[in-house]
Amino acid sequence: MAKPIMAKATAVWLVDNTTIGFKQIADFVGMHELEIQGIADGDVAAGVKGFDPIANNQLTEEEINKAQENPLHKLALKFNAAAAGEEKRRGPRYTPLSKRQDRPASILWLVKFHPELSDAQVSKLVGTTKPTIQAIRERTHWNISNIQPIDPVALGLCKQSELDAMVQKAAAKKAAEGGVMSDDERRKLVSTEQSLGMDTEPRMPTAIEGLETFTLSGEMAEDDEDDKKPGDFSDADSFFNLPDDSDEGEDDK
Repeated sequence: MAKPIMAKATAVWLVDNTTIGFKQIADFVGMHELEIQGIADGDVAAGVKGFDPIANNQLTEEEINKAQENPLHKLALKFNAAAAGEEKRRGPRYTPLSKRQDRPASILWLVKFHPELSDAQVSKLVGTTKPTIQAIRERTHWNISNIQPIDPVALGLCKQSELDAMVQKAAAKKAAEGGVMSDDERRKLVSTEQSLGMDTEPRMPTAIEGLETFTLSGEMAEDDEDDKKPGDFSDADSFFNLPDDSDEGEDDK
């Protein structure tokens, strides 16, 4: 349900100039019923000038009369024909002034960990310009030596769901192109929750790389057996191979 502009000031006007119930006003302006009661008591919105919804084409007198006569009636905004079919403005995301200095760090994070994202997608996520993204990609940004990559979700520049949606879109595009992805690329193209749930492939330690295919052939094993002499007690089995008791008995006779 659409809410009126200057909701608190509209609530002040309705409390001062009508007998509409607190619950009805709260539902109309999107506030809590106790806040409306606080306005009536003078504890909330002190000094706020009322905003006339009739003069500003948000409510009609007939709608207000219906609400005053019927406590269960819900106020509805006046239909504005000029606003019908109005589309949401498309363009870069608005970033508050307090967070604009964090955008280069988030761009560097996206470029580093999600290089499959296009400049348009990065711009939509953090609300920046393509020249800035290109400068960070090419490391020609004037402050590139001092920029540290930081997750834009942690900085509050975008939501995790928005980032995951962009990553999934990039994954679908990558799959449609038929490119073969490595395990590292696949982890980058999935959402954060899926990536954390994936099994890590065991890797060969660096110290023994190249020895994974080294095996002893059967011929070498046979040669080792031939080299052994009857009197060779180099192994434990031969050393403890003592004669039977029956043989000792015959020698004593």
